[in-house]
Amino acid sequence: MDRARIICFKIVEGDVKLRGFEVARGYENKGVLLPKRGTKHSAGYDIRVIEDTLVKAGEIVLAKTGLKAYMQEDEVLKIYPRSSLPKNYHVTIPNNVGIIDSDYYENPDNDGAIFVSLYNFGTEDVKIVKGERIAQGIFHKFLISPNEETVINTRKGGFGSTGK
Repeated sequence: MDRARIICFKIVEGDVKLRGFEVARGYENKGVLLPKRGTKHSAGYDIRVIEDTLVKAGEIVLAKTGLKAYMQEDEVLKIYPRSSLPKNYHVTIPNNVGIIDSDYYENPDNDGAIFVSLYNFGTEDVKIVKGERIAQGIFHKFLISPNEETVINTRKGGFGSTGK
């Protein structure tokens, strides 16, 4: 089997899993709803908060989703704000897009639990209620430069962990 085929699949108990979502460890009994696409041709999977989340005016919070995502090694999950988020709440994702790398899945620090960073640019505090769709996740393929040196670092967490 050629190298490209070996790295493109995650084998778990004999079943091939290409990409998708699961409930992260510690969130099993929290009512987590796995993301779904809204229509047949939607690119994004709707991501919801799993608990009421207060976002104070001018502040950034990490909203819990209770999710983790698995994907092929040459893929990334990008987290975008839903278009209704700024309109309805004056809230957005402060860096415009969150990046979930394939090696974040089941990492030792937090099992790959996905949080969505939210920034309230309005003048009033906002409460986002449990179950509200706040973001959409889109799986993307990516390319690696052929001139890149071999990378041997391994992931040990989330939010800024590779920059420490």
